[in-house]
Amino acid sequence: MRLSFHGGVRSVTGSNYLIESGDTRALVDCGLHQGSYVCEVDNYDKFPYDPASIDVLFVTHAHIDHVGRIPKFYREGFRGKIFSTPPTKEFAEELLLDSMDLLKREAKRCQKKPIYEAADVEGAMGLWKTEGYHRRIVVKDMTAEFYDAGHILGSSSVMLEAEGKKIIFSGDLGNSPASLIKGFEEVKGADYAVMESTYGNRLHQDVLERRSLLEDVIEDTLKKGGALVIPAFAMERAQELLSELNELVENGRIPRVPVFLDSPLAIKLTAIYKKYERDSQYFNQESLRSVRGGDAVFQFPGLQMVLKTKDSRHIKDVPNPKIIIAGSGMSQGGRIVYHEKAYLPDERSTILFVGYQAQNSLGRRILDGEKSVEIMDELVPVRASVRSIDGYSAHADQNLLLKWLKSMKYGLKALYLVHGEEDQTTPLAQKIGDFMAINTVIPEVGETVVL
Repeated sequence: MRLSFHGGVRSVTGSNYLIESGDTRALVDCGLHQGSYVCEVDNYDKFPYDPASIDVLFVTHAHIDHVGRIPKFYREGFRGKIFSTPPTKEFAEELLLDSMDLLKREAKRCQKKPIYEAADVEGAMGLWKTEGYHRRIVVKDMTAEFYDAGHILGSSSVMLEAEGKKIIFSGDLGNSPASLIKGFEEVKGADYAVMESTYGNRLHQDVLERRSLLEDVIEDTLKKGGALVIPAFAMERAQELLSELNELVENGRIPRVPVFLDSPLAIKLTAIYKKYERDSQYFNQESLRSVRGGDAVFQFPGLQMVLKTKDSRHIKDVPNPKIIIAGSGMSQGGRIVYHEKAYLPDERSTILFVGYQAQNSLGRRILDGEKSVEIMDELVPVRASVRSIDGYSAHADQNLLLKWLKSMKYGLKALYLVHGEEDQTTPLAQKIGDFMAINTVIPEVGETVVL
């Protein structure tokens, strides 16, 4: 059995791993390379293998850095099968179509052709099959099984078995406990593991404290009569915020004020969450009962879903206090920039960051304390309060990564750390070596190992 690393290595983007056994060739994930701009050179390069020769693609979850090149993969000749959980397939279709529009704009700016079209998304979806957790999938002489990764709804770790060997790919592991979905499953019996290391050298803020911190920010802003503006990613972060607000509103911990979810993509993805809300395979039903108090978790007094652009523009006409959740999560475009332009100059208002802000992004400049920022070619003063809560990360921190490993540590012949920058992966490898004595490798891009 041969394992090759073709993406998501020494970086947190472009996940793509190839497993070969006999005449069976399987991929795990086929993600987009994301960087300072979308039209990264790597996304235009040909795949380092023949897409037509691949029998099956296993998808761990729907984030673009794990699925974003699947339409290109189809376009270049792949006609095998794609497997994921049902929610992952539904999310992926929405995210790929949304990403396509962004890719087209970026390609035009870079004077290139888009890496895929709508027909390629449709073609890939025609090959896509779904399976739940703990169901055996057979492809030629290889078997696979999905385990809950606890990252986003439907996210998976995937165990592949062939030649009497088992290898587990963690996918992205979740920051447990979460308010909506179950935590990741601990897996046993693997001979080899490929594990993400996004936060391999970091400990998160206590997940259970974040709701209290959110409550404090809301109360402070509402008392001042301002607007609370929250840049949020449409996938997972927006839904986590809605569940937290649901609990705070339903239990009278904050006043009932207008809450706007101003993101068409987030609204579409939230509808998928609602579809699976009663499914105990995916949702933590005990947590949901405490959050929703018997009602639907994404439905509480004051919540307004804003689909149309004209309605988004009229949010500013609604008197304060109010709460606005809009994309994009790093303020690099989308509807959030209109709200930031309107409310950053207002000292009564607050901008709250609940996700990672990349270097040089508008969100990062605001978070770093710049007194004025350029938005839509206009210099906007920052007088609003700037706050941040880091407990909303959907990725496991160092302690949780070690917990996932613990149940399999005695049987592992080798562990490969992927999906992490060097400052996160190297300290994690050192700690695993010191405390678990597991043979830990940080592979190079393009490296192939024989298992």
